[in-house]
Amino acid sequence: MSISTDTKLFEMGRGASEKAPEVFKRFFPGRKALILADVHTWPALGEKVFRLFTEAGIPTGRYIIMEEEFHAEWKYVELVDALLDADKEAVLVSVGSGVINDLCKLSSHHHGQSYLTLPTAASVDGYSSFGASITYQGAKQTFSCPAPVAIVADIDVIAAAPKEMTAAGYADLAAKVPAGAEWMVADFVGTAPIHPEAWHVLQDYLDDFLSRPAEVASGDPDAIADIFEGLTLSGIAMQAARSSRPASCCDHLFSHILDMTEHRYNGKLQSHGFQVAIGTLTMCAVFDELFKLDLTKLDVDACIAAWPTLEQEQARALEIFRDFPAPRLGYDEITKKWQPAEEVRAQLTRLKAEWPELKAKLQGQVYPYQKMHDLLKAAGAPCEPGQIGLSRRKLHDMFAFVQLMRFRFNVLDLAKRGGFYDAIVEPLFAPDGPFAL
Repeated sequence: MSISTDTKLFEMGRGASEKAPEVFKRFFPGRKALILADVHTWPALGEKVFRLFTEAGIPTGRYIIMEEEFHAEWKYVELVDALLDADKEAVLVSVGSGVINDLCKLSSHHHGQSYLTLPTAASVDGYSSFGASITYQGAKQTFSCPAPVAIVADIDVIAAAPKEMTAAGYADLAAKVPAGAEWMVADFVGTAPIHPEAWHVLQDYLDDFLSRPAEVASGDPDAIADIFEGLTLSGIAMQAARSSRPASCCDHLFSHILDMTEHRYNGKLQSHGFQVAIGTLTMCAVFDELFKLDLTKLDVDACIAAWPTLEQEQARALEIFRDFPAPRLGYDEITKKWQPAEEVRAQLTRLKAEWPELKAKLQGQVYPYQKMHDLLKAAGAPCEPGQIGLSRRKLHDMFAFVQLMRFRFNVLDLAKRGGFYDAIVEPLFAPDGPFAL
C-alpha cells in the first residue's frame, strides 16, 4: 500500500467484516455511520454490519436502494448527496459492489470527507480506484474523487456472491492485459508516459492472478481472493497515477457505449464486467491483426498527406455521434487529442524505425485472442458478443465510436495515423475472423 495516496488500510480475509466497527472508529472517531446498500447487498452483508456497528456503540443509520437493477447514474449521486446534506455528522459505509461504492465515493468527495467500503463481490476494480464512473447528461464520465480510506473485504461474503459477479470481476481484471498494451502504445508516441510504480504494482502479478479461471468459476475462496487482490491493486495503481489509465482503454469504452445506450439483454442490464469481457476479447483480436503488419514499410509521407485537419475530424465526430445520447462527445474528445501533421510525422517516423522492438514488447504484454477467449470461458465470463445480446454487426459499428469517444490515446488512434485502421479492424469480421459477420 506504499504507493496508495488515499487508502490507508486494506483488510482482507475470511470473516474480515467482524473488524469493520474498530476500523470505522479508528478512522472516524465519534462520527455516525450511514450504511448504503441495495436490496441484494443488505441481506448479504449490510444487515450484519448494521448489527455489528450498533453493538459496538456506533450511532448507525441505513439507506437501502430498492431498485432490483440500476447503474451508477447522476440521479443516485444526488440521492446520496441529499442523505449527507440531511445528516452532517454521517460518514458513509458502502456495503455493496461497484455501483454502491462509486456513489459513496463521489458523494463523500462532494462533502469533503472519506468513507469505508465493505465489498460484497469481486466484480470490479473500482473499490480502491481514484475516480468514480458515473453516467451524467447521457455520457459515461469519470469524476475525480479519492478512493476510500479503508477497505474491509470479507472473503466469505465475496466468495458467496453470485458466480456471474465473480466472473465479471475476472473479466475486469483481464482487461488490464490489452489496456496495458494500449498504455505502452501511448507511452511510445509520447502522449501518456508510463508511471513505473502504477505499472509494476499490478502488471508484475497480473498473469498469476489470471492463471486459475476454473477455480474462480468453481467458487474457490483462495482463487477468488487472488482476483479481489488483483482488482484492489488495479485501483491502487489508479490512485498512484491519479487516472484510470493503468486499468482501462478501448476495452472499457465498448462497455461505456452499452451503458450510455441502455443496452439490455433479455430485458436486463448487463454487468460492467460482462460488457468489458467482450471489449477485452475484441482488443486482443485487434492486436493479433496488428502483429501481422510490417510497419517498417510504412509510407510516412503518404500518411501525412492523408492526415485530416482538426475541422475535418470534428465534422466526422459530429456525424458519427449525431444520434448518440451525447452527440457532442466525440467532437469534444477528438478536439483534445488531435495533433498537427508534424507531430504525427514524428510519431510515425519513430514507429517505422522501431516497430520490431515495439512489436516484441507488445507481444510480451497482450494475450492472443484464443488464449483470452479460453480464459474468459473457463472463468464463466462471456466470450461471444451474443452472450450479452450484442450482435456482431453492432460490435463492428461500435469501433468508430470507440476510437473517438475519449481523449485517451489508443491503438485505433495509432492506426488512423498510420493508415492501417481497416487492416486491424475489418479482418475481425471477415468470414474467417473471430467475429465473422
